[in-house]
Amino acid sequence: MIELAEIQAARERIAEAAVRTPLVRLHVDEAPAEIYLKLENLQPINSFKTRGATNAIMMASAGERAKGLVTASAGNMAQGVAWAARELGVPATIAVPEHAPEAKLAAIGRLGGQVIKLPYDDWWNVIITSRLDGVDGLFVHPVQDPGMMAGNGTIGLEILEDLPDPDAVVIPYGGGGLTAGIASAIRALRPQTRIVTAEPETGAALAAAVAAGHPVSVDYRASFVDGAGSRRVLDSMWPLVAPLVDDAVAIPVGEAAAAVRTLAERARVIAEGAGALAPAAALSGRAGTGKVVCVVSGGNINLSKLAEILNGAAG
Repeated sequence: MIELAEIQAARERIAEAAVRTPLVRLHVDEAPAEIYLKLENLQPINSFKTRGATNAIMMASAGERAKGLVTASAGNMAQGVAWAARELGVPATIAVPEHAPEAKLAAIGRLGGQVIKLPYDDWWNVIITSRLDGVDGLFVHPVQDPGMMAGNGTIGLEILEDLPDPDAVVIPYGGGGLTAGIASAIRALRPQTRIVTAEPETGAALAAAVAAGHPVSVDYRASFVDGAGSRRVLDSMWPLVAPLVDDAVAIPVGEAAAAVRTLAERARVIAEGAGALAPAAALSGRAGTGKVVCVVSGGNINLSKLAEILNGAAG
């Protein structure tokens, strides 16, 4: 669990970089819950990663940052690191999986980041080992860096300030850094609120780990839900995440696509695949009843893919 004091300190540290995003009601008459959207797609890079990346980088010394910044990301963390590197005037090198969407790759390029495409397993190994062979610089881990998680936890502080009594908070799960940060803040301030994670069925590693009681490998298939899901929960994250999560649900890709359409039609919100997972969980009833907060983690979706989904494609 990330200490509340660290999350509060992170909020002060990132105040000039991250937006305090709104919490808005999603009005769907047939919904099984009172659904609220935490709109992290409105951050400067259209993703929550602004928070954690900025906090982790600002906690490092100037000497550590001088050679540049390095990370591994499907896209959103990459943009967070590239954005911070541009502000600092240092280079950024990003390892991405081969299936990373062009919208995210283009955004990295606009921010001045250098992209290195890797096969999925090689990319995941960079995350496991915290190093990209042949590249110097400060490696900013996309998941398990304590500063990263503390920065992410500021979302939890804002949720409870805007809605003091949520019955559940639903968080998309990729590597676990977003869940660990938000859940730590919620547990410290309102422990009776349920923490629910949402993953695509095509890579529901946390759901499998919760069912087994330990990390297990699952079949992983790439989909438009590129910012969440994995082959296996990071062993280093499992002891931190397991006590914080009340329920881990797997969402069919088609339901994620339907949630993208619902957010666009009912709230005029653009969500990427991972950003639609939590609303999909709430709309399906998997997150329970009462007041349910859904973290819309990002909005970086290829416009061509968005058009397909809005026209009825199942992802």
